[in-house]
Amino acid sequence: MSVATLRSDPVNLSHGAAKITFRHDGRVTRLADLYHHDPLRVVFPNPAPGEPPSAVLVTTSGGLVGGDRLDVDVTLEADAQAMVLGQAAEKIYRSAGTDCRIAVGLRADAGSWLEYLPQETILFEGARMRRNTRIDAAPGARVLAGEMLVFGRVARGETVTGGLVRDAWEIRRDGKLVWADALHMETPLAEVLAHPAGFDGAIACATVVYVGDDAAERLDFARAALGAEGADLRGGATVVNGVLIMRWLGRDAFTLRRAFGSFWSAFRQETAGLPAALPRLWHM
Repeated sequence: MSVATLRSDPVNLSHGAAKITFRHDGRVTRLADLYHHDPLRVVFPNPAPGEPPSAVLVTTSGGLVGGDRLDVDVTLEADAQAMVLGQAAEKIYRSAGTDCRIAVGLRADAGSWLEYLPQETILFEGARMRRNTRIDAAPGARVLAGEMLVFGRVARGETVTGGLVRDAWEIRRDGKLVWADALHMETPLAEVLAHPAGFDGAIACATVVYVGDDAAERLDFARAALGAEGADLRGGATVVNGVLIMRWLGRDAFTLRRAFGSFWSAFRQETAGLPAALPRLWHM
């Protein structure tokens, strides 16, 4: 195993990077390679019984502003199992005009199981964010990945009216593009969030994708596990080109977070035989 850590110049803390590789040694999954560059750090808590190894991403700057950049690359070699998760909600602060950029690359080799579970991204008024999540799964690999967006600081009653958000996904199976999608909204954001044909009053949204040879077989279970729909929450699931896609819109961010977490717990147990539980960090 090789590990590299660079100490950043104090005046240049805007480009964080993390590259993580897990390898199965014939008995267990172990960390094979690690590189991280602040303000992005990776820590490795001891997994709970029955859980695979986990890597926790920590943004030490406390959030991102215009011009900041994060690059995350995760590779699971053949037959490895691991979870990569966020230490806390990611905050995107008001920008003076430039965009912050987040690039996530997830690669899963044959026989591997990869969970990518960041916590919610909170967009402040005037924030500008462009995020691209790329998944490349080999035949026989399985990837469960998700993202949540919250528009405004809910506890402070903040309303998001301006800014930019582009949240894009690209999924490849064996190198071939099978699904691509992007949420793109710009000022005036308040109109899109309120419009009946848009978010219809929702202030939070979430996406979970499952990539695996058995994705289509999991559709009925996914729909049943989405949770009860009501005034505060709507959800749905579908399969496109062998990719299972689940989405939620929520008028209450906490209700959506609970539904997202409950779904994740149930789905990982049903699909991978793992405990129906979320990491301890999720509850802090």
